[in-house]
Amino acid sequence: MQKNIPNIVITPSTYQKGENFPVLYLLHGAYGNYTNWISKVPKLQQYVDRYQMMIVCPDGNPFSWYFDSPVDSTFRYETYISKELVEQIDKKYHTITSNKGRAITGLSMGGHGAFYLAFKHPDIFGAAGSMSGGMNLEKFTNNWHIAERLGDYKKYPENWKKNTIINMVHLIKGKTISLIFDCGIDDFFYEVNKELHQKLLENKIPHDYSERPGKHNWNYWQNSLIYHLVFFNGYFQKQGDSSK
Repeated sequence: MQKNIPNIVITPSTYQKGENFPVLYLLHGAYGNYTNWISKVPKLQQYVDRYQMMIVCPDGNPFSWYFDSPVDSTFRYETYISKELVEQIDKKYHTITSNKGRAITGLSMGGHGAFYLAFKHPDIFGAAGSMSGGMNLEKFTNNWHIAERLGDYKKYPENWKKNTIINMVHLIKGKTISLIFDCGIDDFFYEVNKELHQKLLENKIPHDYSERPGKHNWNYWQNSLIYHLVFFNGYFQKQGDSSK
């Protein structure tokens, strides 16, 4: 995209040469930026030390939706995160350089983004999560600048159909990818998360889904992240055990 993009990289206090760490990419939501997670959840450093994984908080623009926009060539956030950023992190840090050592999750727009990137690139991300994610954008055609990324819904319905999670499930049929997602029952994305859960069940795609009391806010996401970290830690440990 011909510009510099800031990111936050959190390494364990035990980080040193000689050991390669798994990496969790942690995406922010709409109206947000790369500083949101560390400012709202200062315990991230403690979590990194507890689970011996790195966390990378990319900047996804307040309204990128993590697409390579089919209508605006200046927005190529899918390529940025799944290719350029991953390559640079693996180059500059001591990481496990395969999908066995990479996971991605996020909140709201970032929840959509995490599933979007993982569904399209299961060779890059072996596990993915979503907290209160926008799983069916076709039900929110006038919100959050999505039309600026995909085009007006009436003019470009195909862009919306093929770039929303609920219609991308076929991409991971038969693929080995570990999934976790959840949503608060008082969240405006609650119904579309339930809808995705049902579609994954119908397609016999394994996943970990939960719903809890909560709204679309940081109180919910601070708590939700704890579940995701346990899940990804289990994924990374399982991969490590299987490679021995």
